[in-house]
Amino acid sequence: MAQEHHVTAPEDRIPVGEKIAYGMGAFVNNLLASAIGGMTIVLNLGLGMNPALVGLLGALPRLTDAITDPLMGYISDNTRSRWGRRRPYIFCGAIAVGLLFALLWQLPEGRSENFYFWFFLIGSFLFYLAYTVFVTPWVALGYELTPDYHERTRVFGARLLLLNLGAFTAVGCLIVIIRSDDVRGTVFLLAACIAAFTAVSIIWSALRLQERAELQGRGPQAVLTAYRDILGNPHARLLLLVFFIESLGGATIGVLTPYMADYVIGDISFPLVVVTYMVAQTLSVPVWTPLSRHFGKKTLWLFSMLVTSGGFGTFFLVSAGDHTMTYVLAAIVGAAAGCGNVIAPSVQSDIVDWDEWKTGERKEGGYFAGFNFVQKSAAGVTIMLTGFVLQLAGYVPNVEQTESAQLAIRALYALFPLTCYLIGAVLFTRFSLGEAEHSRIRAELEARRRATVEP
Repeated sequence: MAQEHHVTAPEDRIPVGEKIAYGMGAFVNNLLASAIGGMTIVLNLGLGMNPALVGLLGALPRLTDAITDPLMGYISDNTRSRWGRRRPYIFCGAIAVGLLFALLWQLPEGRSENFYFWFFLIGSFLFYLAYTVFVTPWVALGYELTPDYHERTRVFGARLLLLNLGAFTAVGCLIVIIRSDDVRGTVFLLAACIAAFTAVSIIWSALRLQERAELQGRGPQAVLTAYRDILGNPHARLLLLVFFIESLGGATIGVLTPYMADYVIGDISFPLVVVTYMVAQTLSVPVWTPLSRHFGKKTLWLFSMLVTSGGFGTFFLVSAGDHTMTYVLAAIVGAAAGCGNVIAPSVQSDIVDWDEWKTGERKEGGYFAGFNFVQKSAAGVTIMLTGFVLQLAGYVPNVEQTESAQLAIRALYALFPLTCYLIGAVLFTRFSLGEAEHSRIRAELEARRRATVEP
């Protein structure tokens, strides 16, 4: 028997303008995250800094995320103001992150390597702190924009479109930097432009978006209580585990794609492979939102996991010089990943509703911090283990690799993600929070809210 679906009520629909306003946060988020990577170019090529020090500058500031993300999520969940729980932080965070991003790149000339290291390290810590103040409430706001089961998927579909546009813009900036005769000057100018755009667009977004007033005053009273409730949520525990395992596989692809392109496939443009993946992901978004309503979020996400697993696994069979197959697989995996990137935050929003139904509290910020921490932890584990395995296999930089090293790269790149996504799919079959249960939960939540305001 075909599954029955409810029709989204007019009052639950988010206007296109507000979807774009929310999506601008994704655009800026991805643009900043990608553009900050430009420090490698300017510090290495523009200032001649030791690559080992550059690596420390990239890694050390992000270690604070383990503290600042959960703390900011808790603060945002518990804020009470006439402007809402989220918007004041989005507004102020956007101004701060824009200013700090611009100042971070205005490095004085003629100083020592030690001076540049400490200047950039301290500046990076401040930048990532401001970045957390902006991005954590922004993601949390997306979870609560609409209470409708299907409209949430449409909101996050629009977000993904603009997120990918931010990535394409960052690639364009990188090309401009690489081709510039004055790397340092070009980066400084681009940093100022990005900073100004960040502040203006996010301020507009914060002013345009409306928070749901009925959700204010529903945050937890203690930080430990909040995260105890999150870990006590069976749907959240399952999804956190799925996220961690899938992130292990996804991070492996991110780390090893340049190795695969250079040492296994050979003579292929790594940036063009990434662009193929991103274009396929972007073009697939309008397909996933209606299919999600027809087949359900769980079924569609399981399908995307299996396609992603098969796509990565097939890379094990790609031979040297097999460029056509490489681009085809990149497109298939990109489209499947687009499905996951649309459905995942929509499912997370449903889990937040279940949590409120169970505890009477709203913890969107806390949930985002939890999922974000799991993904970052998986990425860190992957980077460490990948380097260790490559070293054991005899990998030597910048030379033709031995057969054992090539086999290790191929196996890690293909078979490890295949295994991770298959395990994730098997685990996700146990997820039980579907449309019918969510509709029942929403009805009960709305009845509770009416009871609290009626005399």
